[in-house]
Amino acid sequence: MSCATPAARGRLRYTLLVAALAAVLVCAAVAGLALGSVRIPAPQVLETLTGAAGPGPYRTIVLDVRLPRVLLGAVVGAGLAVIGTVLQALVRNQLADPFVLGVSSGASVGAVGAIVLGAGAGAGIATTVTVPLAAFAGALGSLVLVYGLARGGGALTTGRLLLAGVAVSYILSALTSLLMVTSARADHLKEILHWTLGGLGSARWDMLALPTAVLAAGTAVLVSLARPLDLLLVGEEGATVLGLDTGRFRSAVFVLASLLTGVLVAFSGAIGFVGLMVPHAARMAVGAGHRRLLPVAALGGAAFLVLADLAARTVAAPQDIPVGVLTALTGGPFFLWMLRRRPYGTTAGAAA
Repeated sequence: MSCATPAARGRLRYTLLVAALAAVLVCAAVAGLALGSVRIPAPQVLETLTGAAGPGPYRTIVLDVRLPRVLLGAVVGAGLAVIGTVLQALVRNQLADPFVLGVSSGASVGAVGAIVLGAGAGAGIATTVTVPLAAFAGALGSLVLVYGLARGGGALTTGRLLLAGVAVSYILSALTSLLMVTSARADHLKEILHWTLGGLGSARWDMLALPTAVLAAGTAVLVSLARPLDLLLVGEEGATVLGLDTGRFRSAVFVLASLLTGVLVAFSGAIGFVGLMVPHAARMAVGAGHRRLLPVAALGGAAFLVLADLAARTVAAPQDIPVGVLTALTGGPFFLWMLRRRPYGTTAGAAA
């Protein structure tokens, strides 16, 4: 008969789950380095990573082409899952994510606008700072607009939130298309298509520092805010009674979520539904407490997007399918399944 307390057993299960997700992420990363239009044996991949392999074409493919792509996929997947988890807590609705609420579309408009105006032409400080800042501004503006439209004139319901998000996304997508057709440069069209479909094919080593730093800092801050995020789940009045200034807290976390979304989208394009599917699966595994939920969502999102990008590179090899297309193909049915599980007119609080 086991003498372990329920709390100890819970900690053990959580530790094992985190270890299992980390192992899945490592295996997905190795598969991402080994598979593609050119297949590289796994032992050769490991020798290249450890420096045991000498110069050769495999070394170039693994270190210069695939490794930055795998790392960027892990960073973006983790970030989108974390953002989706937080947005679902802020609006108390499990259907919320950066793509559905129009945040990704807003970030894309900002980034595309910066490209068309010339800020994204070439490498260096313009690409690594100006475009993410423009994406952040677009993400924040679209999130504020969607939240204001859903909240104004009545209770924040699932229906109002989804309608506002879809409407704003359509408007911003039309604006992106307008920028595309009015751009005079052919290279702009290729870059804009990258934002609209989402993809990791342009990943380079010099693109990793900013999104990785922003993700690490943002996730650390959000984990430290686990208790107020948990308080939001009990409702507006309950959180206020327990001492949380819900208006100020929501505004601050909205800005942080927009910053994370803007930076990630600036380097990956608008990859949808990762922030919808992964938080829901993580919540089913560890519950709604954000101190445990956020790390699990981050690991799950990283592994999911690395595997999705691997499928995008191999399912029609040597053609490279934008990973956003595959996430939409899986996320769309998942979104419909979530809608069927919850009444359309349910308030956000009831849906939490």
